[in-house]
Amino acid sequence: MTINERTELIRRFTDDFTALQEAVLARMNGACAPETAAALEHDVLVGPITVVLAHADVLARGAVRRAELSAELPERLRRLRAHARGVRRARSQAEVRYKEHRARRLTGRSRPVDPLELRVTRTVFAAAFDEALRQELRDTGLPDGTPQAPESDLARWAWDRKAAGGELPAPVRELRDCDDDAFVQALLRDAREEENPYLPHDAVAERWSRHARTALAWGRYAIGRAERDVLAGALSVRHTRLDLLDDAYQDTAVLAARSREALLRAMDLHDRMRDCVTTGPFAERVAQCRAAALMRFADAEPQKWHSVRELTARHQADCPERADGCPRCHRALAAALSDAAPADADDDPTATLPAGVDRYALLTDLSDSAVVAVADAAVGDESALCGYGWAAEDGTTGHGDSLASSSGEAEAIGICAAALSLLERHEDAPVVVLCDSTEAVGVVDAALRSADQAAAHRTLLFPESRELMARLVRHRHRVQVRWLKGHIGHDLNETADSFARLALRRATGRIPPSAARKEEARILRSLGSGTGPLSAAA
Repeated sequence: MTINERTELIRRFTDDFTALQEAVLARMNGACAPETAAALEHDVLVGPITVVLAHADVLARGAVRRAELSAELPERLRRLRAHARGVRRARSQAEVRYKEHRARRLTGRSRPVDPLELRVTRTVFAAAFDEALRQELRDTGLPDGTPQAPESDLARWAWDRKAAGGELPAPVRELRDCDDDAFVQALLRDAREEENPYLPHDAVAERWSRHARTALAWGRYAIGRAERDVLAGALSVRHTRLDLLDDAYQDTAVLAARSREALLRAMDLHDRMRDCVTTGPFAERVAQCRAAALMRFADAEPQKWHSVRELTARHQADCPERADGCPRCHRALAAALSDAAPADADDDPTATLPAGVDRYALLTDLSDSAVVAVADAAVGDESALCGYGWAAEDGTTGHGDSLASSSGEAEAIGICAAALSLLERHEDAPVVVLCDSTEAVGVVDAALRSADQAAAHRTLLFPESRELMARLVRHRHRVQVRWLKGHIGHDLNETADSFARLALRRATGRIPPSAARKEEARILRSLGSGTGPLSAAA
């Protein structure tokens, strides 16, 4: 193949999603022509290959799930599972290659090296230096932030100045200015109806990347609901419902591909923003601001500045890399300086705790009438279906299934379900639910403290969890949630975890009803046959 022919093939793969996916899967299966395999190695395709494999991964898992639910022949099911494993493996390898490719690209760019004293100061005394830098930026009329591209306000300011001058297209302005719910709806329309060509625009690429996961979660929600419908019908009437499940997987595959594309666009934007403030006149301005901030720090913290100067001077006296500015030496020097500095007791979160006290699941402050339970949850890979379970000190237990966008949402559902059940069973007693998910405990606690379920909406995406939280908030004066370290042999925690996994298997049809009943009985026997009080002490 000539260079021109290979260039044309690469261009075709760049422009044709289906052709690229077919070529990548053919290479995965060992059926790829040598010229195609050579073209796929080109750097320009490193990112797009991760996009097509994200799409193929969802479709492969969807094919397996359809085969499982339609009672396909074992041999066909084995082939589909093997293909799905191959796609997942190829996807992981492609993403690793992309990360390595991007790291090499960034490493190859020339970037200015800050003075050693500045780098050590920024590492060891970050809070004090940042305050000095904020003062410097404020006095010079620049945005209030730390100029560390691309996350800082200064990087954004510099990029906006460079990109200014042209009016944004109306569809881009609409995407930029709409609220979050409307933006997610636009992403769902992009996947299910017609591709939106304005999403990759620099003005909205970061927002696209931030909300793509939410849109993808709604795709998994559709899969979960379709899966429930399939399992609710007999095998003889499943054909139509399986077609609807296929449709949900097709939409979710597009959402997965677009989510990956959004991430690539955002990272490319960040790289260009970094270039904007690390080269040319902006790089000089950043260097001036940092140097001035270092002098402010020296005036405000003379003892700390003296220790930095003394340490770096001793180091540079005989460092073999001193001619290059000691580009990698600041980390070791910062570690040495941090070890030498006296510890600040105010910074130690355990300083005020008595020795030997478990600060995570203290129950000694509870009244004797309090009812304590432990909740847990389990989530699957394919859909939003989740299982939850709980077990209480009084011997009561419960489990069920729902739909969740994340493990945090699933764990919050378990907490709410446990608390609501115990509130109904114990009319006057306070209820305390322990959970090993810090995220779930945090969002439920925030909603209870504020008496507003909206405090948890960032984690609780779906209507099922929001409805449970709205019900729980009405009883907030009787409910507490606390964190408990999981999987340390705690009886109630292990029981809740077993029930959650059982509930997920039952919800996804991976265990027959008769076997589920036997498993439930086994779990209860392991807990003590569900009789008598059980301790929740950690």
